[in-house]
Amino acid sequence: MVLAGAGSGKTRVITFRIAHLIRNQRVSPQNILALTFTNKAAGEMRHRIDGILEQGSSSSLWIGTFHSVFARLLRSYIHLIGYDRNFSIFDADDSKSLVKQCMKELNLSPETLPVNLVHSTISKSKNNFVLPPEFHRKAIDDQYQKIALVYERYVQRLRENNALDFDDLLIKPIELFTEHPQVLEQLQEYFRYLLIDEYQDTNRVQYLVAKMIAAKHRNIFVVGDDAQSIYSWRGADISNMLNFNDDYGDAQLFKLVDNYRSTKTILQAANNVISRNQRQIKKELVANAGTGEPITLIEAYNERREAEKVGDCIRSIRLANGAEYRAFAIFYRTNAQSRVIEDVMRQNRIPYKIFGSVSFYKRKEIKDAVAYMRLVLNDRDSESLLRVINFPPRKIGDVSINKLKEFAEEQNISLYDAVRRAGEGGFQARLVGALTQFASLIEAMRRQAEEGTAYDVLSMLYDTTGLLSLLKEENTPESLARHENLQELLSMTRDFADHNPSSATLGDFLSTISLASDYDETQESDNYVSLMTVHAAKGLEFPVVFVTGMEEKLFPLNSYEPSEVEEERRLFYVAITRAREKLFLSWAQSRYMYGQPQMCLRSTFINEIDPDIIVTEGGRKLSESPKKVAATAMAGRPVFGSSLRPQPGSPSAKVPTVKPAGSAAPTGAAKSAYRVGTKVQHAIFGPGTVLEVQGSGAKQKVKINFRTAGEKTLMVQYANLKVV
Repeated sequence: MVLAGAGSGKTRVITFRIAHLIRNQRVSPQNILALTFTNKAAGEMRHRIDGILEQGSSSSLWIGTFHSVFARLLRSYIHLIGYDRNFSIFDADDSKSLVKQCMKELNLSPETLPVNLVHSTISKSKNNFVLPPEFHRKAIDDQYQKIALVYERYVQRLRENNALDFDDLLIKPIELFTEHPQVLEQLQEYFRYLLIDEYQDTNRVQYLVAKMIAAKHRNIFVVGDDAQSIYSWRGADISNMLNFNDDYGDAQLFKLVDNYRSTKTILQAANNVISRNQRQIKKELVANAGTGEPITLIEAYNERREAEKVGDCIRSIRLANGAEYRAFAIFYRTNAQSRVIEDVMRQNRIPYKIFGSVSFYKRKEIKDAVAYMRLVLNDRDSESLLRVINFPPRKIGDVSINKLKEFAEEQNISLYDAVRRAGEGGFQARLVGALTQFASLIEAMRRQAEEGTAYDVLSMLYDTTGLLSLLKEENTPESLARHENLQELLSMTRDFADHNPSSATLGDFLSTISLASDYDETQESDNYVSLMTVHAAKGLEFPVVFVTGMEEKLFPLNSYEPSEVEEERRLFYVAITRAREKLFLSWAQSRYMYGQPQMCLRSTFINEIDPDIIVTEGGRKLSESPKKVAATAMAGRPVFGSSLRPQPGSPSAKVPTVKPAGSAAPTGAAKSAYRVGTKVQHAIFGPGTVLEVQGSGAKQKVKINFRTAGEKTLMVQYANLKVV
């Protein structure tokens, strides 16, 4: 196992290893299997090997992603487990469509059991190698029992269609090897040398299939960095790397700690932070560059001022040394944070590009919400009407919409007038009811627009449709990101109303939106500031990096369990190590959340860095700053209260001494409020059932199985649980 620290030349290690096997060890290229996580990485590996040896040397090598390699193998052997070799591979959309079909066959409504939730649960189960029988045994509540039925039917329908989904491309080889050990033996003899890139990102199924292939010759060579394991939400299991020696007791461990990317100061910060994690293979990055500049901490009174200060720093650096825009990158923890940064970049005519996502105003959920507001302002806007008439779902399909269009043409009226007069169109009662309900919502929002602000209108939309609740209940990474984006739009309308009291109408707000969404981000140039989440930044590097939103409950993000805090810390480590020459960390004392301004606390992670290598905007070391005592008073634990306010007369919003949310003085009744089987409600994780109670008083913990979030162990005094 090669533990390759950030910037240590990880890809080079695998390519030189392969070249060494072929050139010096006389290993036949066809006996080498190299597994990657992206097609891009596989292509780059082939290109480098051809460069080291000679053009075409990699042609007989098996190099590819887990999925592509095993799809190729299954074409040769899948008939042995009852499939035709010409099987179809269902992509995510195909899979969701089949899940929806199975739910329909089982009379399960997508309104009470979201399709995306079912699909993601099945996928996650497959990646953990939990197949239908085991899933059924573990289904502890009504929702999971229903998903178990869908899971069984879904697997059955896939086989009937002679089809595999992406997860099956890894599960079916295990099934094949188990039922036909002679096939496994053939492949073990064929693939004598197994190399795996980014081993820290492997899930349970990838770990199992790799272990089976390597079992005979034990020539397994894995490269990765446990400190950069940041995809547990996607199924990655850091234990695969941490426990490597349990499977291969005689394995050699090599640590690559020489960093060829960042300055000594930046690496010191990274080492400071990651050293706090308990579950890790210890190492310290060593700089091959000079000491470099200290880290600069930017403090602002709100998120807009934070973004403005970032913009000011970019301009100052460009004026001082002529740096190109492409030298700068701005990171954030959640996609929703990009909105304010984008606004400021546009206003200051700084070209930018969003990576790993689309511009805030081009995201589907934002365009949907804005379409509602446009329709309220202009009911002749048929494009907006068609966009939202069935969002959220109202069972108004394409056939119904075509009939509605025909009715509008016959009566020579607008499409919206046709909706309002649906009772005259001879439509089915169900359709008339749905259209009438839709028209009533638009009319109610119009009355609200006449009396209030854009914030009032959007709040009514969210409350009436239950849109935010639907996304939260779906509880997939995608739905939660959409939820965050819609909350950010609500915050934007509130901010707009607060700062434009005389012109905060719906029309004024929509004019602002239109100007923003028409902005050409890159101005047809490749010279721009890069904006992205920290997850999207993995594998990249920039001369100057800004990590924004360094606040409790944002970075780290709502972390309640030690394992979650450690992953958030690894994510911060990734962010730090993307910077080559200069690192900025920024935070805001207040930030709009859920449409309301909330006071914020500086991230605990900042306090984990040696204060002697951090300077304030004025150039003073953080260790010499009078604010250090107040800031570090809260270090070492997350604070979950959101109602903190600055001390009177203190514009710097020093951190007051407060009790965490939900930490009222415990009574005897409160101590015994939680027992096995108690039903509870959590603000983030939703409804759940207590499985275990540990300790008492201030140290009491409860293990809870949440309906959509799975098992969590929470500190009672911080969790703010509600007994149902």
